[in-house]
Amino acid sequence: MSELQVVDPHIHLWEISTHRYPWMEAEGEGYTGDISPIRRDYVVTDLLADAAAAGVVILDAVHIDANHDPADPVEETRWLQSLADAPGNHRLPGAIVAAADFSQPTAEVEKLLAAHCQYRNVRGIRQILNVHRNPRFDYVGRHFMREPLWRSNFGLLSKYRLSFDLQLYPDQMPEAVELARQYPDISFIINHAGMLVDRGSVAGWRAWRDGLAQLATCANVQIKLSGFGMIDHGWTTESIRPYILQAIDSFGAERAMFASNFPVDRLYSDYGTVWRAYADCVADASAAEHAALFRDNARRIYRLE
Repeated sequence: MSELQVVDPHIHLWEISTHRYPWMEAEGEGYTGDISPIRRDYVVTDLLADAAAAGVVILDAVHIDANHDPADPVEETRWLQSLADAPGNHRLPGAIVAAADFSQPTAEVEKLLAAHCQYRNVRGIRQILNVHRNPRFDYVGRHFMREPLWRSNFGLLSKYRLSFDLQLYPDQMPEAVELARQYPDISFIINHAGMLVDRGSVAGWRAWRDGLAQLATCANVQIKLSGFGMIDHGWTTESIRPYILQAIDSFGAERAMFASNFPVDRLYSDYGTVWRAYADCVADASAAEHAALFRDNARRIYRLE
């Protein structure tokens, strides 16, 4: 296959030698498996090296918060902007999706959003929402979208022209539909194709499929196709194909985009294998659809210059 050019809208960078990432300090294994192979610094040069070795050209990239020390989320933003401004880093990451906790007092949330927006590459916010009855899959242990203060503070995104990266499980999707309809001027981007962890049952598939269909009725919701390795460590092109095609069928090629989730998905594959699997899954797409899925949608949705 010829050289593949991409805008990667879901990458993580970290410098554990100088910053703190609590999730990397946890003992034992979560459902993503043993993270020790990625428990080391991973910066722009590492990402570009992974891509170059695979024959993939990264035209731009979006950094999604890496669960940096919650005591100082703005420090992650400051560091990322310094990387983007550094010579030799090709202005990467071109966009930053920072961290914020909307359950905090309103004045604190507004102060935090204003601080993030002092850095020109900031485009959005992510607050992980995943709640699951199985403790192995449960991220946050509370249903933020059901909390009035959280929902009210969430509306501040509109004031600061920020999007929201929506990371959740399928059974949370009906609540997310209500949120998206409450705030139609805020752009929502579903992370990791909706994270179908209950993929082994018919009920799990239906909850995911129907949840995506409901979210797709909201014009302000888009979807990222990524993170399949976290759910299925031994994934193949054929195993992820049904999820990719179903998601694109729900949202259309104009509201879907491929992403790597590197270096987390480096635990399960290399950079080129991920992107070429995506290309194989949509091999019959038109040139315009291919450009949208691999580059153009990410540029538009994250307002990349």
